[in-house]
Amino acid sequence: QWELRHGALVLVQVISKHRGTIAGKILELLGTRLDSPQAVSMVAIHEHDIPYQFSEAVFHEAEIAEPLDCVREDLSHLPFVTIDPKDARDHDDALYACPTPDNPAIIHLYVAIADVSAYVRGGGLLDQEACKRGNSVYFPDRVVPMLPEQLSNGLCSLKMGQERLAFVCRLRVGEDGQCTDPKFFRARIKVQYNFAYEEAQTYIDKPDANSPISLLLKAYNRMAQARDLREPLDLDVPEHQIHLDTEGRVHKITLRDRFDAHRLVEECMIQANVAAGT
Repeated sequence: QWELRHGALVLVQVISKHRGTIAGKILELLGTRLDSPQAVSMVAIHEHDIPYQFSEAVFHEAEIAEPLDCVREDLSHLPFVTIDPKDARDHDDALYACPTPDNPAIIHLYVAIADVSAYVRGGGLLDQEACKRGNSVYFPDRVVPMLPEQLSNGLCSLKMGQERLAFVCRLRVGEDGQCTDPKFFRARIKVQYNFAYEEAQTYIDKPDANSPISLLLKAYNRMAQARDLREPLDLDVPEHQIHLDTEGRVHKITLRDRFDAHRLVEECMIQANVAAGT
């Protein structure tokens, strides 16, 4: 039985229509106020037919998911870092840089992404559900994940201090900023630092040779100079941030600050993707 007040927003299943009268069954209370972000999010979800609930079978497959048994390189001793928005709900990628053993002037850049394929088998229920959703969808008050939270915010989130499975691209970054000799492999990693972009930016603004991202910054500066010489299309599109008040209503909308830390992560990801495509 539903206790409803005037202005409540509900999901209704139409049962019958007769002479202009419609009878229906209330399936779900979406919000107590039409202007609340919770209600607006649910309206958008239903309006666009965004799948937002997982079946028990999909949940069960996520709960019993075991990692793929294959050869993995143990990189858990390397101090990987993640750099994400401070309100990030999960961590998909991590970075690490160090001098190459054969030439200290060349930097080994490691770009790691969570190895979701280690847990999601092709053709399985999780795979079918992910194909149906295509991506996660973010709203001011919630996220509709592509995979159940056991994976998206658990085993496949590169959390600090926890061993995780990753797919890694290793590149050699020369003094001229060119990335060569790409190597791709599965690995075990353990992130040692979770940074927000603002935190990473403090290390960029005040360079310190002993900082956790000093060699990452050096690699980025080299790659950025090489990129500028190529003069590629540069799309720097601002991202909006929605702020909610204490009652959950939209208070204001601002532009997210754009830092060199964003560009550092983006350039590393671009180089890994370029290497994968060549």
